[in-house]
Amino acid sequence: MCLIFTIIAAAVFGVLYFSKNSEQNPVLKSALKTTALSFGAAALMWCVDGVASVMEGEGFFDISAGDAVLGVIIIALGLVLFAAVYAVEKRKVCKVAK
Repeated sequence: MCLIFTIIAAAVFGVLYFSKNSEQNPVLKSALKTTALSFGAAALMWCVDGVASVMEGEGFFDISAGDAVLGVIIIALGLVLFAAVYAVEKRKVCKVAK
């Protein structure tokens, strides 16, 4: 489940990054880019983990409650990352504007 959640989050942040609204706001675009790349890297990591599981004779996807909780935690931390990057970039822009 964490792989599925992470792929969906990477896709959502990727679409938001390429949307017209982010073109008008460079601070938002920077935060979206960082978060989309982070979720993309996490999805790649979970895919490698899935391949390793298949090589050991297990299934590619882990559809368990524990894995779903891990997926939710990953999404929550990704949103915290987005908020932190957005706040730091916004602060940089505010300092430059003064």
